[in-house]
Amino acid sequence: MANTVTDVFLSYKAEDQPRLKPLVSALEAEGFSVWWDAHISGGTNWHEEIEKHLASAKCVIVAWTKRSVGHDGNFVREEARRAQRRGAYLPICLDPVEPPLGFGEIQALPLTRWKGDRSDRRFQAVADAIRSRISGQATAPAASYCDQPRVSRRSLIAGGAGVTVVAAAGAGSWLLLNPSAADAKRIAVLPFANLSNDQDQAYFSEGVAEELRSALSRIGLEVIGRASSEAVKDLDTKMAASKLAVRNILTGSIRRSSNVIRVSAQLVSGADGVERWAQSYDRAPGDAIEIQSDIAANVARALTFALGQTGRAALTVGGTRNAEAQDLLLQAMAVRGRDDTERGALATIAFLNKVLELDPEYAEAYARKAQYTELWASSFAANVAQKERGQLQAIQSARRSIGIAPKLSLGYGALGAIYQDQLQLRRSLEAFQQADALRGTDILTLANYALVLSQARQNAEAISRIDRAIRLDPFNPVGPELQAWILFNGRQYEDSIAAARRALQLDQDRHRAKAYLGSALLMLGRSDEAAGEFQKLPADDYHRLVGEAAIAARAGKRDDAMKAISAIEQRYGDSAYYQFAQIFAQAGLVSQGVEALETAWTKRDPGMASIQVDPFLDPLRKDFRVSTLAARIFG
Repeated sequence: MANTVTDVFLSYKAEDQPRLKPLVSALEAEGFSVWWDAHISGGTNWHEEIEKHLASAKCVIVAWTKRSVGHDGNFVREEARRAQRRGAYLPICLDPVEPPLGFGEIQALPLTRWKGDRSDRRFQAVADAIRSRISGQATAPAASYCDQPRVSRRSLIAGGAGVTVVAAAGAGSWLLLNPSAADAKRIAVLPFANLSNDQDQAYFSEGVAEELRSALSRIGLEVIGRASSEAVKDLDTKMAASKLAVRNILTGSIRRSSNVIRVSAQLVSGADGVERWAQSYDRAPGDAIEIQSDIAANVARALTFALGQTGRAALTVGGTRNAEAQDLLLQAMAVRGRDDTERGALATIAFLNKVLELDPEYAEAYARKAQYTELWASSFAANVAQKERGQLQAIQSARRSIGIAPKLSLGYGALGAIYQDQLQLRRSLEAFQQADALRGTDILTLANYALVLSQARQNAEAISRIDRAIRLDPFNPVGPELQAWILFNGRQYEDSIAAARRALQLDQDRHRAKAYLGSALLMLGRSDEAAGEFQKLPADDYHRLVGEAAIAARAGKRDDAMKAISAIEQRYGDSAYYQFAQIFAQAGLVSQGVEALETAWTKRDPGMASIQVDPFLDPLRKDFRVSTLAARIFG
């Protein structure tokens, strides 16, 4: 073996050697040559021997465990660092741990509790990754980070998780397995620089980049989401491409004055930084839409991506030819991005109404109006009647969008979210399925679809959709946060904990991630740890109040648990009967819990969408009335 190039070098903490023996045996049975320091014989210069095989192996498997991620795992970290530098690093997890800082950017393959079965899909994922490394055609594995199988709109609900795509706090956390061999169709559009003298024009340059992302996704490219693109905007092109696992980067700048718009765009290879296409446009301000379409078409051609008549039409589906209307739509999106209060929602809707006055056939504007009218109705309406009127208006806008542009997924996604909040889950699933069948499905729609699939007990499909959303926007903490919620509903508590921690690694201020982390710890019986996580939430946050009530109930302190109901009612009024039911359930008060659910149903509390899957409600499931309520929601 010393005279041949080894397929696999195995790096691990010495104390974990017995745990690695089944892996070595299985890999060798698959036909791989494996070197690990169990091969070192007496009298051998072990340091030179290790360095030689570490430097020559085609693939270096690094086994992250509780021991190797600890303070005495320096030797493993050094071997992992060397493997990273030459692109041979393949991490696996034998325990549900987070790799040390600097090694979490590449997705780890889970082998927790694996016993040596070669037919296990997790082992096959490792074997496939090794084969890809050896062949030089490595791609990202389908498995999730460290033993994970494959969100205030209060409709997320029980857990109450609203879905708002936000920029990641930093770009140091999520990456796919082999960015150097990223899919040729995978591309990032970085924020276009605003070179206008007026900094208030930033909304326009940011909006144009987002419009380009949408157009390119509709022709079949896999386009990285806005949050992750913004997270790497200050990196050089090669580093940004590496972190996002893309082959190509589209970047540019915009300068706009009252009489001219100047746009410069460049498509750059992520592998070597070489320009593949570049062009500058000096046009009248009203030509902005034409410029966007031209850029997208040129990008497709540069990538030898045949558009054809259908592809060219897809570039502008749901759009407008009225530059003023598009400009107002971009302003509307910017307002909502800056202000998530009721005032911001109403200002966004007002902008969109002006847009539709200018172009009554602007399908994207109708879809956006549906989204934000629903957001206002579910979050800010003063009473049930006002909420229902708002949702009816939102449905009308969504259907208008679909009628104008049936191939624009945005309208179906908006309709699915509205039906979800109305507790019409079957209709919601149908709308999301239609959105999912079209090219260009946006990340918010994917995330909402995953939520409804989870609530409908289609957990494998839910995980598949949220994995896809994470792949498209890897530095957005919303993805792993939602993943934590879905895994929690699936009773995969250890995996839910790992996902919640990933979200917090991206943004330490994610309250819902803290709530899901505490809830999963609670369900595992780790009440002290759960209490510590709940205490990181605001004192009147209903996640915290429910969680602490459950802890008290499990400790036999039912009176303390019941105090949470008064605290929640004081803060949320009569809109929190679903949370009352959770507390009653955890306190073993079945009849009171079911009665609270029945009241929540009469008030159409969006939390009821989770009635089939919420672990907090498990003590109530022996009462037939719970399944009767579920049938109303899913029938």
